[in-house]
Amino acid sequence: MTTTTLSPSIKASLSAKYVTLAAGCFWGVERVFRKHFGHKGLLDVRVGYANGVPTAGNVNYESVCTGKTNFVESVQIAYDPSLTNLKELLDIFFRMHDPTTVNAQGPDVGVQYRSAVLTHDEEDQKLAWEVKDDSKKVWYPNHEVVTIIEPIKIWYDAEDYHQQYLQKNPGGYECPSHFIRTKPKV
Repeated sequence: MTTTTLSPSIKASLSAKYVTLAAGCFWGVERVFRKHFGHKGLLDVRVGYANGVPTAGNVNYESVCTGKTNFVESVQIAYDPSLTNLKELLDIFFRMHDPTTVNAQGPDVGVQYRSAVLTHDEEDQKLAWEVKDDSKKVWYPNHEVVTIIEPIKIWYDAEDYHQQYLQKNPGGYECPSHFIRTKPKV
């Protein structure tokens, strides 16, 4: 496997921008972003594994689930910045999962389920910190937001059967913590 920071199979345009997000089980995260941005600038979403141990070797679903690789289940999003922007994407990101839980989303527990924004440039990293701070004030005023914000370092596409899994398997497992928050967490 070749180490990369961008999915080799992501479909995008020359003007596309990218962000990599982790918010629990990648199936549900992918579904939320396709639903909310599918007709508003979303060019592609790939599920995969990000920012783990560089020497982990064969990075796949089974190895990531052990927690020993420190990779996080993630989605890599390509979007058209003339139709949507990172702030809009991050607003949905911080409202669609619980960024106050360490290494867990609902019943899914382990380092592979940590909350993370993995940025592709310094400008996006700065904006991610601003949106995180704003989200804490608005949506999580009595809680610590533990979302990690750091540059993307390593990306591996997940196996083909994970790509658009819930579209292919409508009755498949969906994390109950993936919903768009409409009021602050108590």
